[in-house]
Amino acid sequence: MKKEKVHVEYLLNPTSKNLVWSAISTPSGMEEWFADKVISNDKLVTFYWGKTESREAEITAIRAYSYIRFRWLDDENERDYFEIKMTNSELTNDTVIEITDFADPGEVDDMKELWDSQIEAMRRAYGF
Repeated sequence: MKKEKVHVEYLLNPTSKNLVWSAISTPSGMEEWFADKVISNDKLVTFYWGKTESREAEITAIRAYSYIRFRWLDDENERDYFEIKMTNSELTNDTVIEITDFADPGEVDDMKELWDSQIEAMRRAYGF
């Protein structure tokens, strides 16, 4: 079954673009809001939630202060990925986090709610 592409955007008001980049691209940064533990071995990243759940992802693309793209290794479709992109709103000068992910049909709303929750955790952790 083909997954649907999901795209959501969030406005942040950070004190530093370096802090946002660190939050989305480093293991210690992602441990603040995305997973309980993150271990990176170059391009291979393992995310841990709780005591029993873990998933491995490969970093397939990265551009400093712009975006990072991951592909879950257990995903059937090698073209599916999730990407966290950092842009700047020219209108408000806020930082915009754009998430692109893929969800099974019927699970798109759940995927959006999950990202809403994750970004809210980021806001709380970093004061964005």
